[in-house]
Amino acid sequence: MSQRIADMRRDYTREGLSEAQAPAEPFALFRRWFDEAVLTEQLPVEPNAMTLATVDDDGRPHCRVLLLKGLDERGFTFFSNYDSAKGQQLQANPFAAMTFFWPTLERQVRIEGRVERVSAEESDAYFQVRPLGSRIGAWASPQSQVIADRAELEGLLAETERRFLEQAPHCPPHWGGYRLLPERVEFWQGRPSRLHDRLNYRQVDGAWQFERLAP
Repeated sequence: MSQRIADMRRDYTREGLSEAQAPAEPFALFRRWFDEAVLTEQLPVEPNAMTLATVDDDGRPHCRVLLLKGLDERGFTFFSNYDSAKGQQLQANPFAAMTFFWPTLERQVRIEGRVERVSAEESDAYFQVRPLGSRIGAWASPQSQVIADRAELEGLLAETERRFLEQAPHCPPHWGGYRLLPERVEFWQGRPSRLHDRLNYRQVDGAWQFERLAP
């Protein structure tokens, strides 16, 4: 098995990423790459899927895949249960990193920065456009807590469905959005012979600067 893994490789053949293609700030380039990913990537790849990394009290990193749900000039927005493991980690250490990978385009984007909660109004506005099942699930599931078995979860779901039988579920107080405020954004474009293009944006004294990193 280990030898087969070691032999796995693919060459990258798409066009590169030059400094001439880099705008003054990273959001414009991210939007362009994201729009191209939406047009190019095919299911089961979800263009807005990203790996989110947080750190616990012992300094140990934790990763999971989430979906990006918003982007503006402030940062990158995702939603979760505030009482979940990631929520507790962000409460204790409000910094995170996220990575997007678009295999068809041979691209990835790495983003690092401080994380803050979005306003209650923003959380409620997004919650109301979620499918009904997802809204009920946000109330039913004690995310990241130990449960006995699947039957316990289904029992919690049935109880929650009865609770909201005659009224629409509102946004739970333990659920809402986070916004990652980027301090570093790296754009990675695969190139032949592993000589990849890496353009790195950094916040310096409130302004964006970019530089090329060796692959």
